[in-house]
Amino acid sequence: MAHSTQMTTTSSSTLDLRNAQFAWGSIVIGALVVLVYSRVLAGLVVIWARNSDYSHGFLVPVFAAYLVWNKRKTLLQKEVAPTWTGIAVVALALIVLLLGSYGAAIFLSRVSLVILLAGLVLSFLGWEFLKELRFALLVLFLAIPLPTIIFNQIALPLQILASKLASNLLSLFSIPVLRQGNIIQLPSMELEVAEACSGIRSLVTLFTLAVFYGYFLEKTFLRRAFLALASIPIAIAANAVRIFGTGLCVQYWDPDKALGFFHEFSGWVMFLVALGCLVVVHRIMHFFLALRRSA
Repeated sequence: MAHSTQMTTTSSSTLDLRNAQFAWGSIVIGALVVLVYSRVLAGLVVIWARNSDYSHGFLVPVFAAYLVWNKRKTLLQKEVAPTWTGIAVVALALIVLLLGSYGAAIFLSRVSLVILLAGLVLSFLGWEFLKELRFALLVLFLAIPLPTIIFNQIALPLQILASKLASNLLSLFSIPVLRQGNIIQLPSMELEVAEACSGIRSLVTLFTLAVFYGYFLEKTFLRRAFLALASIPIAIAANAVRIFGTGLCVQYWDPDKALGFFHEFSGWVMFLVALGCLVVVHRIMHFFLALRRSA
């Protein structure tokens, strides 16, 4: 054993996907992971299918698989160097799974799956492979819905912020507005910015799409990170404009239609507008980069 942390002498070999032993081992391990995490995976699929706010979850594993496939040539050239540290990480993942399952903390159970995958990579392939695959593993967190306690801590400030921005916009149109917390009092009726209108769900979805967008269209980490972070104020602004539009319809059109069809339809429209704004931000970023190069 050449190194104290190596599990076998295979550290000098490279990954061979055509190796029958490797293929069957991958199938068996994959089947065991699916078996152990069947309830967790089924729960995620149900949420993605039934809740449109998390429907992007179906795209995340596909994107993560693409990231792995895209690195296949690099991975095949890496030396396989299994480490016992991976066993410890796998054990940690299973402990987190048990804590989540018996402690009714489903978020922990879902997070443990990503930890387990990282542990398996370390156990059978080594640190170099984990380094190459870390982004693909981190992306999987985007498919996991936020825990309720964190969701509520973020949703309330976003409700207040959206209420303030919408109230200011309505005031610019000479509409008398009295805001108390997340309640906007208009002359015609009271408009409540509920938790569902906080914008946090559209923010999570837009952030996820911004990560995808940045990966395909940018090469550097900083530019990708900039686009992902830019999606946050864009989503907040788009949600405020949506509430502003609802307030206009309540005041000048039909309150029932404004809080019904228009409110639902405007959500989709503003999300598409937010995607368009992300593209505009990307173009502006390239414009300033071009100016900097020419200076």
